[in-house]
Amino acid sequence: MNPFFDDLGSRFTTAASQRGATIAPPTLDPAVAAELLELARVAAHTQERRFAPLASFLAGVAAERLRAAGGRTDPETVAGMIRDVWSQLEAEATA
Repeated sequence: MNPFFDDLGSRFTTAASQRGATIAPPTLDPAVAAELLELARVAAHTQERRFAPLASFLAGVAAERLRAAGGRTDPETVAGMIRDVWSQLEAEATA
């Protein structure tokens, strides 16, 4: 996506290696990134600002659980799942 996130992915790979695990560097798809930013925005504005990064983390956990359950995890599917959730949160806050 950009050099910062490429470097960050490499750092996670190194950190995992230091803990005895070999992982591929995590990457961030632009469409998924856009939905994560929207989720963080909605969480920050409808709940508490400090919830934004935790909401993004939970989205990542949900995406991994979707993969582990055998669901589709292509970027469009993951972005759509995140969009569904932030849209629900935003609609509830404005209702």
